[in-house]
Amino acid sequence: MLRPKIPTNPLPTGIVTGTARSDVPAVPHQAPTSAPTAPARPTVQLTPGAVVAVIGGGTAVVLVVGAVLVSMLLAVAVTAASLAISALVVRSLVASQNHR
Repeated sequence: MLRPKIPTNPLPTGIVTGTARSDVPAVPHQAPTSAPTAPARPTVQLTPGAVVAVIGGGTAVVLVVGAVLVSMLLAVAVTAASLAISALVVRSLVASQNHR
């Protein structure tokens, strides 16, 4: 396993003291001010017309997805049936040639 030669996150080993700088003015510590609270109401307000539109849109999406899934199922069923019929025809042709 590879180990770095230089520590990636060195930790202080004792009490860290800084030097005072005279060119930086001292700023007294101020408590952070709290942000104004928002009124207790939902952020999205739906009108009755908007609710009907959302329900209609959801119904349309469900119908389209359902139609696509049913059509895919029918396509698979038709393909399987045609392959089965083709296999029966080929089998009967091979069997009839063997009897002659």
